[in-house]
Amino acid sequence: MTASRPTDGFPPGGTEVSPEQRMPLWGDGRVAAANSDIEPLGIDPAELTEEDLIREMESLHRTRLDTLRHATDSALATHLRRTAELETEYLARHPGREVDPNRLREG
Repeated sequence: MTASRPTDGFPPGGTEVSPEQRMPLWGDGRVAAANSDIEPLGIDPAELTEEDLIREMESLHRTRLDTLRHATDSALATHLRRTAELETEYLARHPGREVDPNRLREG
């Protein structure tokens, strides 16, 4: 007997498909699709102070696993999008950030 699969509009694949690929808001699974219907998620990261930017990123990272494991696909898409926005802003502000040599892999 075969189990029926939900027809939720997402690509099949189970564990072979990343959360980004399951999100209908994402284009080819690698780059967020442009969508003018998407509402902004809070304050524009460029307008945040350094302290607020770090606090927002810490909050998202604290809730990451719970969101990945238990949130709806829509909530996960929102979480992924906001994380990308905040991290992109952080990297733009700190292009020469200090890299800890202990975090490097030997090659």
